[in-house]
Formats: sequence, structure tokens, C-alpha cells
Amino acid sequence: FLYFKGFHALQTHRVANYMHKNGRQVLAHYLQSQMSQTFQIDIHPNATLGSGIMLDHGTGIVMGETATVGHNCSILHHVTLGGSGKKGLDRHPKIGDGVLLGAGASVLGNIRIGDGCQVGAGTLVISDLPAHSVAVGVPAKIIGSFVDVTEQPSLSMNQMTGTKAFDQNIVSFEEQGLGI
Repeated sequence: FLYFKGFHALQTHRVANYMHKNGRQVLAHYLQSQMSQTFQIDIHPNATLGSGIMLDHGTGIVMGETATVGHNCSILHHVTLGGSGKKGLDRHPKIGDGVLLGAGASVLGNIRIGDGCQVGAGTLVISDLPAHSVAVGVPAKIIGSFVDVTEQPSLSMNQMTGTKAFDQNIVSFEEQGLGI
């Protein structure tokens, strides 16, 4: 774990974030640049990250200036927490606690991903997701919610939708008669 580039990128970000908040923006941006070049992970020094975050594989992760990631989140490779393009505003996503963002997921704009959500690989999220929901597709479609609201998908890292082990923890909207 100490050799994972995701861990090194997080530690570099924490130093850059401290520098950025204490008036050393040039040094903070230099650290961001070196992190991006060395680990292929680009986290703006002003992004807010909680504790217990896992950047699994790490390559291609991008987090914008006003992005926020809660505690105990797992983020797989090629995830983008991107902005809406409105310069100078709060334009990046807010990720709740215990969230699992699958490989290649893109979360764009000033939206909120609720606590305990799971976002599937390659999903494009452009609107808020309620807590404990499971979303997949382009654009994201909520396909169910976790039965146990204390579940943190980021801890189990179970991404095998359609398997008994996964499906027993999810209530799909078809089962609820919602037909969404």
C-alpha cells in the first residue's frame, strides 16, 4: 500500500493543499504538475479530500479546483470530477462518504453524489444522486438502492452487478414496482 501511486498522489495533494491554503499557490501548482507528470493523477491543490480515500490504480484520475470527496471513498482509474465550465464559481462535484466510483466514471458539474452511492464503470453523472443509490449508464440511470443504508460500497469494492453476492444487497426499482 505504501508503494501505490494513488497513495503517493494523495500525500502530494495534501502538501499542495496546505501550501495553496497558506498563500503558496505557485509551489502548490508546481507540486500538482509534478504529481500529474509522475503518477498521471491530476488533483487541483484547492480540491478538498477527506480521509480514508483509496485511488485504486490511479492512472487518469482528474479532480477539479472546487471538487470535494468525502471520507472512505474508493476511486478507480480514469475517473473525472470535472467542472461545468463556469470560471470562478463552485463548479465541481461533491462526493459523499463511502462512495465507490467505477473505472472511467465522469461526474460533471456542481452536483452531489450522496453518501454510500455506487457509480458503475463508464457512467456519466450530470445530476445529483440520492444517498445509497446505484447508478450506471450514459447518462447515469439509478438502477436500485442499497438495502442496508450503512453499507459503504467503497469498502467492499464489489462491482459485480448481476451476481447473487451483489444483487442480494440491492433493491432494484423493478422489484419495487417503479419501472424506472
